[in-house]
Amino acid sequence: MRTPLHPAVHPAGYPAVDDLERQARTLVAAAPEVLRLRSVGESRAGRPLWLLSAGRGDRQILTVAGAHANEPVGGASALRLARLFARRPEELERLGCTWHFLLCLDPDGAHLAHGWTPEVPEPSLMECHRYFYRPAFASQPESLPAPGEGREPLPESRALVRLLDELRPVAQFTLHGIEVGGAFLMLTREVPGVARAFRETATRLRIPLDRHPVDGPDWQLDPPGVLLLPGDRSERERDPSGFVAESTWLYPRRYGTLTALIEAPAWCSPAVSDARPATAPDREIARVSEVLAGQTRELTAVLGERAVAADVPEGLVPLHDAARELIDVAPSLVDTWAAEEHSTHQGHFAAIGISARRIPLRAAAMMCRALARTAPETSDALANLVREWCRQLEKSYDLRWVPVSAQTGLHVRTMIDTARLVCATGG
Repeated sequence: MRTPLHPAVHPAGYPAVDDLERQARTLVAAAPEVLRLRSVGESRAGRPLWLLSAGRGDRQILTVAGAHANEPVGGASALRLARLFARRPEELERLGCTWHFLLCLDPDGAHLAHGWTPEVPEPSLMECHRYFYRPAFASQPESLPAPGEGREPLPESRALVRLLDELRPVAQFTLHGIEVGGAFLMLTREVPGVARAFRETATRLRIPLDRHPVDGPDWQLDPPGVLLLPGDRSERERDPSGFVAESTWLYPRRYGTLTALIEAPAWCSPAVSDARPATAPDREIARVSEVLAGQTRELTAVLGERAVAADVPEGLVPLHDAARELIDVAPSLVDTWAAEEHSTHQGHFAAIGISARRIPLRAAAMMCRALARTAPETSDALANLVREWCRQLEKSYDLRWVPVSAQTGLHVRTMIDTARLVCATGG
């Protein structure tokens, strides 16, 4: 019987983006026969995109971390698995693979989101949002331009596509970490055993599964917590914010690659896994829609005329643009929720309710940072909104901090289990 592979526990915090390269170089120096590091491109601001590779097997596996600036857990998970391979290279030999880690796909965004790492033993949701930044949709590197959209791919996107063309991996793992919610997994094709292994890992780590995630509304739900890409549709995905996008998740399907997106929450809520029937679904949708619409109106009233980019220092314009996009898309989300068919269990409405609060909270947090220098009174008023909305979110959904070791454990264990199952079937 094969000995179970237990990932080493990662330290309590998230590595800053500059620490990823430093820690990777330290690992390579300690295990040069297993690990190597190279740059595979540059960001828009000229920062290198670092690829840490382990082993020399014929099969290629790629892990992408840091695709979203507000999700630093991916880099921590990538380094944790690389440390494991440095100590136990025989696992790579069993898989017959070379495993590559793109340590941060968006280092520019990560620099703009710098500053927050969870404080032990009481991480703060308010402190998390004090440093919050998530780019506007078109500035997220996993998003590729749709045909006729009229924009060029980002340099980071081009680098990832080149890497996918070079490697033609049997599996691509993209590591994500939502601020509040439950764990879920998105798969571009079904692999027997993967969903079960993921659910078992989440249960062992005491992370609630998001029974019906709001992400991937066009994907096929395999409850709890798993979404499968339908095989009979075009490679277009309607994002929950209303955008239609091509994606680096879908790009390597031409090579038979499985892409697995693994979402690990920083704060979890048991409510998202509640399978009990909702007594009045229409009323629930109306309630959460009013939360989103009402908080957006409140945010707009505080901003007044201070919602134009001219009020913002050049380096903080991305914060303003991302916040403005969220404010502008809120009404269409309300309309979408009203028009869609919904699951009838309580966990689904809890997930939508968290999303309804998360969108204006993110917008207020980013606009607060954007206006701090040029409109301090407005920024202070926004900080009060952020503080109050964090309290409401904590109170409404009974949030529990998920230790970083558990967040990275979910990523690492799921990657290992999935890789074993994919490689067992020949890739």
